[in-house]
Order: sequence, then structure tokens, then C-alpha cells
Amino acid sequence: MFEGLIDRFQIIRRKVLGYGRITKSEMEIILKDIRITLLEADVNYKVVKDFINDLGKKCEELELSKTLKPGDIIIKAVFEELVLLLGKVPQRIEFKKDGYTIISLIGLQGTGKTTTAAKLALKYKKKNPLLVPADIKRPAAFEQLNLLAERVNIPVCPFQGDSAIRTVKKAKELALEQGYGLVIVDTAGRLHIDEELVQELIDINKAVSPDYQLLVADGMSGQDAVNQATVFKEKIDLNGAILTKMDGDAKGGAALSITRAANVPIFYVGTGEDLNGIEEFYPDRMAQRIMGMGDIASLVEKVKIVEDEIGQKKLRKKMMKGELNFEDFLIQLRAVKKLGPLSKLAAMIPGAKESDVDENEMKKIEAIINSMTKKERFNPEIINGSRKRRIAAGSGTQIRDINQLLKQFDYARDLLKKMERGKIPKNFAFKM
Repeated sequence: MFEGLIDRFQIIRRKVLGYGRITKSEMEIILKDIRITLLEADVNYKVVKDFINDLGKKCEELELSKTLKPGDIIIKAVFEELVLLLGKVPQRIEFKKDGYTIISLIGLQGTGKTTTAAKLALKYKKKNPLLVPADIKRPAAFEQLNLLAERVNIPVCPFQGDSAIRTVKKAKELALEQGYGLVIVDTAGRLHIDEELVQELIDINKAVSPDYQLLVADGMSGQDAVNQATVFKEKIDLNGAILTKMDGDAKGGAALSITRAANVPIFYVGTGEDLNGIEEFYPDRMAQRIMGMGDIASLVEKVKIVEDEIGQKKLRKKMMKGELNFEDFLIQLRAVKKLGPLSKLAAMIPGAKESDVDENEMKKIEAIINSMTKKERFNPEIINGSRKRRIAAGSGTQIRDINQLLKQFDYARDLLKKMERGKIPKNFAFKM
């Protein structure tokens, strides 16, 4: 996510932190570097101009601190301005305590609107959601939504009227009758915004009065997403946006422009086709990622989700006693995979980048363990030469790969035993 933008900001950050003191001319160079970085990321020109002006004024007013270096103060100012640019305060859906909440998803074709509807339904499955296919002009839309809903066992409104208005009215009646707590309407898309599309959205508003109208926009489309948000905001009561495809080659222009340029806050960001791939948007956390400061808070949240599934407390006790085996390690490995691609997790760690992680290495380790018998997983010490040859053949690896994994595993197990006894080695780094 935003790898090019993150790289540029890390360069700027290192440069700023390297200054012993910052003169007016050096400040001008810093502002110029930031301006070029934002423009290359396809951020709206006026947004960039206002951002640089605001940042320049803020830096002029800053007082030097006895405890902080000038570079630290400037970096803090850049971070604070980025948070403001991204929306300052996280936006959240406020669900009704009684009755149902209606979310209407709008946007052009190809932005991932139908997939996003299913993602939201899964995210809020405890709210007892109902998915509503209101794109009657695209027959495949109903089928696509049904297929996605089946994957996560979420109901779809079965009524297919001859108009979107009849469909959403029927869905509203169904929600009231059967006690659904959330209704997600997948409205029709177009190749471009036209009067027919806008009028249909206006009619849907009149028919069911959605609580939230969220624009689903392609995060890689840059200023096109901002333009769509601007037009929809003028025509209908748009509450916010969901930026999709953020795991792709997104430069960052849409995320950094849409709130300031179109007055449309970001509620969620979508990543990939996996139906778990949707995150609540936090301006401060996104600013941290952009500046290469990581996003530990989001990483911790992801870890908590899978901890219970693998019996983390029980497993932790085994680890600290040095009783870890490859069966335990395989459970841990699969749990980590549930958190998402390792490259995305790496981007949440301060100083790390998505490109720093070799996904193939993890796949190789999993293949090796899967090629072991259950007895070998529980008792790695029995893996002799002939067993290594069989495991290597079964996993498509070399014997040296098996030896390396066994060596790493023995070291980790020994280290955990020492830690349990309070003897942490001075060379604590994991040996490779």
C-alpha cells in the first residue's frame, strides 16, 4: 500500500532528522521535496498547495524544544498535517439499537462495489445483515452477489423486481418482518456518472431513506476517485467513501485528496478479493504508514482476532517450557496466514516495507512441515538422513533446506528454555 509514497517520505524523514539545525533555506528544500512527493503520488494540486502552505506556517510558528531536536519537531508537524489531510477523526457506522440500519453503496462499474457489499456483511455478521441486489440492469450482479453471500452464509433479498425501487422497498419490508439489523444495498453502477444513475439513487433515497450512502471508489484511480466523490456529493447526500484495491499499485492520491478536495471522509479501505479484506480507516494510522512509522495498533488488532482460535495461552506455556514441536509451529504458521499476506503485515512494522518480506520462504517452510509424518512433527529429533531425503522430495526442496529449518527450530527451542529460566543470551538475534 503506497510503497512509492512511503519510500519517498522515508527519504525525506531521514534527511530532516539528519539536520543539526534547520535554516530557512533548508526548510524551503524540505517543503519542496514534500510538494514534489505528493504531486507524484497524484494528490490533487489544490490540496497539495494548501497542505504545503499550512505546513510552512506551522513550522514557522514552532518553538524550539530543549528536549526535541529540530528535525523531530518538523517530522511531528508533518505527521499532524497528514492526519488532518486524511480526515483527523475516524468515521464509523452508528448502528441503530432498535430496528435496522441501511447502508447504500454507490459507485461506477469496476470499483468492487458488489465485493465490498459482501465484505461489509461479513464484517458485521453479528448485526444479522441482509444483502440487497439493486442493480437490475446487470443480470450477472444478482448472481455475483449470491455467490459471494453463499461463501459467508449471509442471506440475499430474493425479490427481483423490474425496478431498483421495488427491490429496495421489498427488502425494507423483509428486514422489518424478519428482524434483520443491517441492510446493505448494492446499487447499479455505470461506466460514467449520468442523469439516469443519479435519478435512480435519488429515488432510492426517497423510497428507503438509507442511513449511510457510501461511495465505493477505486483507490488506484487517483483524481478520478476525487472527481466522482465531488459529483456524487453535489447530487446526493453522500456520507463517505470506501477505497478499494488498496493492495494494488495505489499511489495514494485518492486517499490523500478525497476528504479535503471533495469533503468526503473515508470510512473503510478494501484490500484484495478475500472477503476479510476490509479495514476501518484511521487517519493517524494511515499517516504513520505513509511516513514509514508503521501501524502497530492495527497489527495488534489483527493478532487478537486469531489468538483464541489457536489456543494461544496454552501454546505460549509450551513455548516457554521449550516443548514446542513442528505441529505447534504449523498451527502458528496457519494462524499468521489468516492475518493476511506477510508483506501487508510487514508494512505495519516501523521501518519495514512490503518488499522486505519473501512470501516464498514461508511457503517453503509450510511445504516442508506438511511433508513430515505426524510422528516427525511431534518428535523432530528422529528426522535422520533417509527421512530428510523423503521430506525434501515431498516438499520440492533441498536437504540443505531441511537442515536449515531443523537448525533454526533447535535454536529457537533452546532460546525459549533459557528465557523461561531467565537466561537471555546476549546475542539475542535469531540465528539463520
